[in-house]
Amino acid sequence: MYSSETVSFWHRSTAFLHWGTFWLLIMALGALVFFWDGTRALLAAWQLPEYSHGPLIPILSALLFLRQLKSVPENPGPVRARWPGIVVILAAIALGTLGKLASIDDIVAYALILWVGGILLISFGWRTGKHFWPPVLHLVYMLPLPGVLYYKMTTWLQFISSELGVWLLKLMSIPVFLDGNIIDLGVMKLHVAEACSGLRYLFPILSFSYIFAVLYRGPMWHKAVLLISAAPITVLMNSVRIALAGVIVDYFGPDWLDGFTHFFEGWVIFVICIALLFLLAKIMLLFHQRKMSLPQALDLDTDGLVTQALRLRLVQPSATLIGATLAILAAIALFQAVPQRGDYTVPRDSFALFPRSLGDWQQVGPQQYLSADVETVLRADDYLQIDLAHKDTSDPDIGLFLAWYNDQSKGGVHSPEICLPGGGWEIAWLERTDMTAELNSTTPFELNKAIIQKGEIRMMVYYWFEQKGRRIAWDFEAKYWLMMDGIRTGRTDGALVRLTTLIDAGESDANAAKRLNGMVADLMPTLPRFIPID
Repeated sequence: MYSSETVSFWHRSTAFLHWGTFWLLIMALGALVFFWDGTRALLAAWQLPEYSHGPLIPILSALLFLRQLKSVPENPGPVRARWPGIVVILAAIALGTLGKLASIDDIVAYALILWVGGILLISFGWRTGKHFWPPVLHLVYMLPLPGVLYYKMTTWLQFISSELGVWLLKLMSIPVFLDGNIIDLGVMKLHVAEACSGLRYLFPILSFSYIFAVLYRGPMWHKAVLLISAAPITVLMNSVRIALAGVIVDYFGPDWLDGFTHFFEGWVIFVICIALLFLLAKIMLLFHQRKMSLPQALDLDTDGLVTQALRLRLVQPSATLIGATLAILAAIALFQAVPQRGDYTVPRDSFALFPRSLGDWQQVGPQQYLSADVETVLRADDYLQIDLAHKDTSDPDIGLFLAWYNDQSKGGVHSPEICLPGGGWEIAWLERTDMTAELNSTTPFELNKAIIQKGEIRMMVYYWFEQKGRRIAWDFEAKYWLMMDGIRTGRTDGALVRLTTLIDAGESDANAAKRLNGMVADLMPTLPRFIPID
């Protein structure tokens, strides 16, 4: 004879074996197949230090959902207003389809979050399901940021960290000089990557602050402060880390820095940032009308989560659930039936065949090669870096840099707006310039025009993105056309063109611009051989 507990457990377990759970399982398996490109992108991103917290995010989101589900009474009866769920599911399939056609796996990963939201709306209906947005929104923290946004944001935060760190060192009368994002301590230099590696903990700290704000029982403005404060706290701690590195170098020498760096780059920064979040919450509670201790203000009750998970047995089969399942299965079948376009290889000449003269300009010296570290970051399939001198005048040389990418869907072009500060250059000003009329171009031609400086050295820079015959100045626009070209033709190739020239002492900016304008005009007839238009 079986005990009553065993029989009860058996009934709870077999309760899952009904048609509602069956269709939910089939839909989940279908989503795993359809969104696999996005899942694969997540698994790859999670190998990076910045996103190593990624595997924890779905687990924490599931716990947040089960905790929130405790406040929702069981409803064994019919569920009303499921149709918003099917709308969200179809939107997720559409977005995932665009990502697959464009070969941009990150878009497929974004679509996966929409799908999760749609599942909850179908399972619980609009009236109940719409309240489950906190755990769904938390899934955003498992996604890698788009490359352009990531580099722009981290470059800005790195600059702030460097400035604050140097300011703290100067307060302590320690000799230090900030050259772009390179911190010169006299006996050694901290490069931007070394000085600001503490920012890699920004994303897990942002995720923690989100959960902290959700579990916090204080006023809404308290929650907002806790959520927003994560980034400033991380930047502040990284600035303190930079200052401590400077103190160690100044008092003990550079040999002591490696041990400090390995110790302080690890969990120490994360723990201190979390402690500061708790301290901030405790300070706000001191001025709150309802006197609460910090443990009382946090809803950490985890009882009954297993019971809430067993409520999946209440998911009822419905036309909406079956329709959403069939929709994702149809999408899978469609992609299997449509012939794969494969990798699109664009016929072009290698930069090794680039001519040694352009108009009145002649190449001087051999081609220059980037360091292995820079090449790894650049990830270009082909690049050219040369200097060109005018045949008849003593004008300063013009540096020409070309980078070609067969496939930009896995990263692509890095904007000089991001790379130059990392090399110690300060961007004095930057503007977009329309060169269409000046070059008598038949297609729109916009480029970025900048003045960069390092100490007393000033240079003028022109750069733009070549995207299938388009000359684009704005990097976000370049990414848009990358997606559109990938969807329509399967092509995801592109290039970066950059021209630089020294501005002599006493030389006007207008004269340097005139020199670069002439080079652009001489370059354009040759460029299509190496960066195809069609």
